Amino acid sequence: MEDKPSSIRLVDTDPTYRDVEATAINGFLGLAMHVALTFLNIVLTVLSGASSGLTVIPQLITVPLWFVMFNSYVIVNPNEAVVAQFFGKYASTLKKEGFQFFLNPLYQKTKISLRINNFESNKLKVNDVNANPIDIAAVVVWRVFDAAEALFEVENYDHYVQIQSEAALREMATKYPYDAIEEKDIGGITLSSHQDAVAEELQISVEARLARAGIEVLEARISYLAYSTEIAQAMLRRQQAAAVVAARREIVDGAVGMVELALEQLSAKKIIELDEDKKATMVSNLLVVLCSETDTTPVVNTGSLNG
Repeated sequence: MEDKPSSIRLVDTDPTYRDVEATAINGFLGLAMHVALTFLNIVLTVLSGASSGLTVIPQLITVPLWFVMFNSYVIVNPNEAVVAQFFGKYASTLKKEGFQFFLNPLYQKTKISLRINNFESNKLKVNDVNANPIDIAAVVVWRVFDAAEALFEVENYDHYVQIQSEAALREMATKYPYDAIEEKDIGGITLSSHQDAVAEELQISVEARLARAGIEVLEARISYLAYSTEIAQAMLRRQQAAAVVAARREIVDGAVGMVELALEQLSAKKIIELDEDKKATMVSNLLVVLCSETDTTPVVNTGSLNG
């Protein structure tokens, strides 16, 4: 039998690229080096006018270097990373904030935000485990933790978050019932009543899908949940009927306990001796009084119980 893909395989997938710490110095130190190179070029230019051209070769190096050094400066904001590439090849990632200076001026630099992002999915129409159509949406809180993976492993990591989050939400919604209406659902996890358990499973599922893109999921939670409009009224009546039955069952259980207690106390205290017929009549009257939805009207019997 062919194995089905699972979220565990997504986590175990070894990415081609991972963040490598970049080598950079303080930007002001690099600026000082740039100024020193400027003075050197000025001195070489002056000397070239008074000599026979011995300074031409050094100038062929220092003048182009002076221009390309402008590409070495970079400002890294808090919660931001700069991914450096050298002629199309990944070189390193700089996460140290502040004014920085790359020692290699030929790096191509791409900034990646490491800030926390919120994504709210569209309202999706799916069938729960009982094949009831429901509308569901979720909020996913995420951030990039590996800039190289986010930049090179997927085409557009923002779009990737959206598609994979909605796919995980659809998969999870089909595993559980909306509410515990069926007998088989009672005592199990439902989408409407076990929000913490559902949120935890959704977070694990989404994170497993996004891990290959260097993205960490901080929280995933259902933001909207309702029956679809075509069955909403029918399911509402069904829920109301189930609630009425449950309430009636509770009332009957309490009434039976009260009748049993009354008979036991009458018998224990020997207040009155009742035969089986009188007990049945008394039980019937008490159950009517206790289980009735309307106030009962008492009837005072002034005759004998034996009459």
